[in-house]
Amino acid sequence: MWRKSRQLANARVCPSEESDKEDEGRYRAVLREVGNRFEELCGFKLADLSSFERFVALLYRPADPASLGVVRALFGLCMVLDVVEERGLGDVDIKWGDPMECHFPLIHGMKPLPLPWMITIYAIMWIGAFGIMLGSRFKIACACFLIPYWYIFLLDKSYWNNHTYLYGIIVILLWGTGADKYFALDATETKRSDNTVPLWNYFILKFQFFALYFLAGLKKSGVEWLSGYAMANLSRHWVFTPFRLFLTTEQTDFFIVHWFGFIFDLTVGFWMLFDKTRIPAMVFCTAFHLMNSRLFSIGMFPYVCLATMPLFCKPNWPRSLGSFLKRNSYFSFSAKIQDIKICDKGTIDLPKDWHDNLNGNGPSMIDNGNREGTDSINSTINCKKHTKRMNRGKSAKVTRKQKFVVSLLLFHVFLQFFLPYSHFITKGYNNWVPGMYGYSWDMMVHVWDTVLVVVKVHDNASNEDRYLDPTAWVQSNRWEKHGDMLVQYASCLKENLIKQERQFFENNFQRDKRPKWSRLSTNLSIYIDVWCSLNGRFQQRMFNPNVDMLTVDWHPFKPISFLMPLLSQYNSYRYKLEEIQQQIYTWSNDTDVLFVADFPGMHLDNYITKNFTNVTLTVLEGEVTYSDERREHDIMVAKGSSIPIETGQFHKVKTVSAYPACYMYTCTNRNKQQSGINGTTVIEESKEALPIAKEINYKIDAWIRAFHHIANAFFYLVYDVPMVRRVQISN
Repeated sequence: MWRKSRQLANARVCPSEESDKEDEGRYRAVLREVGNRFEELCGFKLADLSSFERFVALLYRPADPASLGVVRALFGLCMVLDVVEERGLGDVDIKWGDPMECHFPLIHGMKPLPLPWMITIYAIMWIGAFGIMLGSRFKIACACFLIPYWYIFLLDKSYWNNHTYLYGIIVILLWGTGADKYFALDATETKRSDNTVPLWNYFILKFQFFALYFLAGLKKSGVEWLSGYAMANLSRHWVFTPFRLFLTTEQTDFFIVHWFGFIFDLTVGFWMLFDKTRIPAMVFCTAFHLMNSRLFSIGMFPYVCLATMPLFCKPNWPRSLGSFLKRNSYFSFSAKIQDIKICDKGTIDLPKDWHDNLNGNGPSMIDNGNREGTDSINSTINCKKHTKRMNRGKSAKVTRKQKFVVSLLLFHVFLQFFLPYSHFITKGYNNWVPGMYGYSWDMMVHVWDTVLVVVKVHDNASNEDRYLDPTAWVQSNRWEKHGDMLVQYASCLKENLIKQERQFFENNFQRDKRPKWSRLSTNLSIYIDVWCSLNGRFQQRMFNPNVDMLTVDWHPFKPISFLMPLLSQYNSYRYKLEEIQQQIYTWSNDTDVLFVADFPGMHLDNYITKNFTNVTLTVLEGEVTYSDERREHDIMVAKGSSIPIETGQFHKVKTVSAYPACYMYTCTNRNKQQSGINGTTVIEESKEALPIAKEINYKIDAWIRAFHHIANAFFYLVYDVPMVRRVQISN
């Protein structure tokens, strides 16, 4: 009986076991299918990510250096042009020649070298750019470029841009790669036993440009960009003419500039990774960068992006292109002989597990070294079978050095994603928006409109006030919107004012010429009042005008104590401001409007020239008092009320309400009226003949000046020949 029951139990279990085995078989089949699809899509197996050692082995798989070499040469060419233009070798005498010029180094107290040595540094950097382009003494060339580049980068952060940071990072990454193994003088002058590069050479550079687009897209995901306030009226440029055939100017700004720009930046890096979408993505990318080259003055940045797009293609595309040209030319016979010779020279040592995946498909940032790189090398040397025989029985061993290199690469990946969002640490560089422009990838996300900067120098000894031109001793206005740069500028102003005062009063000629010049003491206070608008908001003060910039406590890791808050409670007013502006513009072609907001208890001292007529002050929110030089008593102006303003004199508008007041100036510009009467408005800048020819002539002149600067510095340093430099004349 017991034996019979066991048989019945076994009879019941057997069908379930068979079904479990069938389910397990189906599950394994699905896993295999998923694994095959993943390998097809990404070019490597999921098992390659199962451990750090296997991931290191993946990144050290050999890849064809052809594409890397071509990109290196194109990037080097861009840097050769960039050193003269945006880095400023053509205008180095203006940029660094004046010893009293105010600069804004990242390390406070850092000073530029004298002009001859600055020119020498530029010359070394230029030689390094040529070396990168030609692939000659590549490692030394990278060092010659990098050291001067980062020195100049740190010397003045007012010139920082995202692409300035990008160029330095690219050269650091290229320095560690084998980018000189193809299309380089180093590759032809020496016989290389290994004509491959590790796969990480492509992976890290692909990542850098993927991050460029993706992070720019993430930064554009904010309300400011998606609401269409960042790039208002950009669509009026001629490059958007095709879109204006079926869209209005406002629709082009909103949908094409803002929303398409957001979607493009966020996704184009992914599209360029996949074989099926790479070509259309590159077409869009090319059009995008060519448009940017016409829209903005951003130097070689669009062309660098175009030059590095081939990184996303197959590593062997230059060889395939060369083979195609050889097959269709008179050199086809010599090409075959060359292939045979290369095959006779030797083989490439490839890990056995790499050859097992030769038929894999897929893109990704680590794909092409697996399938495409192998096909490239084997199609070049025609030694695939012999290579397999040489690698039988060998296993790829991961060394400590390889693990260390991959660890550095992963740290770089982490750092590039962390830095754009690290502003909670470097609070001293924040203003109304987090971070300092230059490594945050917030490209064109924030638009600043500065209408007034007041620099007041107070002599504490004589109790006198003097007002200084805010363009004095500076060539850029970037400092106006950064608290750390305000502190540096104030310190530079004090030093220059005391030095200039000493020159005036210690020189007998100057003393006789200026008998009534009052002596300036060394006990000074400097107050700076900046009025600007962020993304179409009211004009408002950015910093507390009552804080002495010479005694203020600033720290890179502490919030700026003298930063005034952004009046975000009036953000919704921007819709109404646009309506008011359009209504005022309908009055005549010469009318203009300025919207202002101010804090309780503060006042605006303003002077309106007689070139403006019909000037009116209208209060939109809160209450203000108005006074001028001819009135004995203040006039209260409530919300919705207006008052005419007399020109040719100073007037004061003080906020007396318990909350910030908003008001606007409306006026008629007499200069516009006069130009219209004289007919000078007929000539438009957009109709200038041959603007490209003018741009080329400027570049040629810059190159000629660059050679002159280098020659002058050489003769000064070697033969003590005096140098002649240009002086910038301010308008």
